[in-house]
Amino acid sequence: MNGLPLNRRLRPTAIGLALLLAWLVTYPLLLTLLEALGGVATFTLEHFRTFASRPDEWKALWSSAWISVATVLLAGLVGIPLAFVFERTDFPGRRTLGALLALPVALPPLVGVIAFLFLYGESGIFTRSLQWLLRLEQAPWRLHGAGAILLVHTYSMYVYFYLFTRAALSRLDGSMLEAAAALGAGRWRTLWRVVLPQLRPALLGAALLTFMTSLGSFSAPYIFGGGFRVMTTQIVASRVNGQLALAQVEAVVLACMALIALLAIRRLQGPDTVTSAHGIAPQPTVLQHPLARWGSAALGWGLAVFMLLPHLTLVLISFVPYGTWTVELLPPVLELGNYRDLFSRWERLRPMLNSLWMATVASLAAVSLGVMAARQSIKVRGRLGGALETLVALPWAIPGTVFAVALGTAFSVDAPWLGRFVWIGTPIILPLAYLVRCLPITGRSALAGLRQLDPSLEEAATGLGAGPLRAFWKVIFPAIRPALMAGLGLAFITALGDFVTSIVLYTYTTRPISIEIQSMLRDQDFGVAAAYGVLLMSLSGGAFLLWGRGDNAA
Repeated sequence: MNGLPLNRRLRPTAIGLALLLAWLVTYPLLLTLLEALGGVATFTLEHFRTFASRPDEWKALWSSAWISVATVLLAGLVGIPLAFVFERTDFPGRRTLGALLALPVALPPLVGVIAFLFLYGESGIFTRSLQWLLRLEQAPWRLHGAGAILLVHTYSMYVYFYLFTRAALSRLDGSMLEAAAALGAGRWRTLWRVVLPQLRPALLGAALLTFMTSLGSFSAPYIFGGGFRVMTTQIVASRVNGQLALAQVEAVVLACMALIALLAIRRLQGPDTVTSAHGIAPQPTVLQHPLARWGSAALGWGLAVFMLLPHLTLVLISFVPYGTWTVELLPPVLELGNYRDLFSRWERLRPMLNSLWMATVASLAAVSLGVMAARQSIKVRGRLGGALETLVALPWAIPGTVFAVALGTAFSVDAPWLGRFVWIGTPIILPLAYLVRCLPITGRSALAGLRQLDPSLEEAATGLGAGPLRAFWKVIFPAIRPALMAGLGLAFITALGDFVTSIVLYTYTTRPISIEIQSMLRDQDFGVAAAYGVLLMSLSGGAFLLWGRGDNAA
């Protein structure tokens, strides 16, 4: 056995891991498709005919498509110019402001949605202020429908274009800009003919991430959609109404739409998307005139405050006691009663504890599984290695609502010989769903760290007599720790604030913070809902700080 090549010796382990991942990722999706077709014994297209015959289903499908495209355009219009300003211009506070503008990416989607509700909703602070200023009898707008969804999507997803474009600009080959200027090209011509072609991979990557995130978005359509339905809210509505077969068909259709979009954008990216800059990136332009420097700083700080204003509003509302704020412009009473309520009553405390333990278990399991899959894919290579990478990445391409329906389908039947168990209604199902949703995050982080590692380090440890586990903990883990900590932190935050899968799979005893926020909003207990939101925001920010320190220490 020891005489076999390394990839042959590792193949049984890799096959076993691939089967486990297939059971977690693809098996529930295939079961959902099978049951949408009536099952093996009663194959029928009747459920798909029902879907095709309903105009509201086609309307929801079209709404998902155009909302996602519009989100990409609007997020690009906001994020790309900001990236140019903060990467190519030097002014006081540029680094701090640049970090603040990236803050929305670290916050759970539901927190951003309710923050917008408290600031820009019909009874929001900004809306009331404008109504008072203009002496209007009614609110000047209603925050609902497609416009409200696009507003929240743009606010939360411009960060993808901002971060991707800034990263690409930092790697830009400055010598090409100098050559263009020497040949007489003006700024606009240089931008279109030199800069944008180098930014194309980053822009397409940001567009892909934004489109897929928007397509799977649930919080904003659920809170602000009203009668405007997209496929994610349509799926949940069908399940709530007891139309399980129709919900399965809708999940299959949305999954197909996501995969088609993924393949289309990948085709646009083409083989020339991997670029490397061999020159030195141009230095930011320093604003010399004091008025220009401090004017830019003031504008930047104003923009940062504007971006943070919804979350500052959330903090303010969390101090408002129930029933004390009615027609006043600002809350007349502020106190700590909502927070005392959160930490003194078991029914208030339970969602916090549920979220913490489920997110912790899911993120740690996702890191362990992601590292094992990444190591095996690199070592065995070939089709098996590619299959492992695909299985790890697949949940990223499938909207969370689809996976929630798929897991509910797979694990609502007692058939152990078929790999199916009754986990619906138990504490197992939500951490399992979070694990599947976090796999792409931890798997990609592990792959990125391992691919930068010199293979000779592990070979040297093995040659000195270290076993596989000892070599991993003493040599490999310290080297890839920063990448793993980043993946673990992001996975924890993703699981902690999950709403899209939780609303399909939760029970009363396992309800997480996101479901409790929804319940408080329904009961119009806005102060407690805001306090939960602040708690979720604080835990997410604390996780980033904690794992950021771990990265620096490494």
